Amino acid sequence: MQRKIRVLVGKPGLDGHDRGAKVVAAALRDAGMEVVYTGLHQTPEQIVEAAVQEDVDVVALSVLSGAHMTLFPTIQRLMDSGGIGDKLLTGGGIIPSDDVHALMQQGVGRLFGPGTNTGDIITYIRAWYADRYGAEALPPLPPPPTRPEPVVGSEAMAHHRPSPARAATPVKLVAPVKQRTVPDRKVVVAKKAVKKSAPAPKKVVKRVVKKAAKKAAKKAAPTKKKAGRR
Repeated sequence: MQRKIRVLVGKPGLDGHDRGAKVVAAALRDAGMEVVYTGLHQTPEQIVEAAVQEDVDVVALSVLSGAHMTLFPTIQRLMDSGGIGDKLLTGGGIIPSDDVHALMQQGVGRLFGPGTNTGDIITYIRAWYADRYGAEALPPLPPPPTRPEPVVGSEAMAHHRPSPARAATPVKLVAPVKQRTVPDRKVVVAKKAVKKSAPAPKKVVKRVVKKAAKKAAKKAAPTKKKAGRR
């Protein structure tokens, strides 16, 4: 009976780089496998518990922290004690060749280094699955997924004509947020100085003159009265 191969991709330890693990997980998914990704900073116990709960066929680890000689044997031992020791334990990372041979002698599957073609990983997992469950149980490979066309440079665009059958994906343009500009203090002071130095209107001048004349008349009135009494 054919069924999809179930793979768990785990990132044990304090390794915080998961780009490679996500690339491999996407490639396995495109190859028709069911992929479970545990996320970053998982303990060996958490990875094995997830593998048991998800009933996976393969446990693939991504280790870039240099702790591969501790993590792989620990997870292998937990898988044996958890009743899934017959599942495939594989993975990859920055692992020296001597350590690769030592881990494979302890029962760990094939380990892949940086720059490995994802097709090699898919072929290895499918070969292991067919060897364990039989070629009849191996599901066929799905057709390759459609990928967006790569961006073509401006120089090559002059000689490139897009296919009329494929319509371009519309791009949603977002209006920029209006920012409130705070005027500079120097600019504000300069504007006030210009207003003060500007000539006053004629009406204002007349009012000022009248007020000044009234004040002068009020001040002069008491002095005349005093002079008369004397």
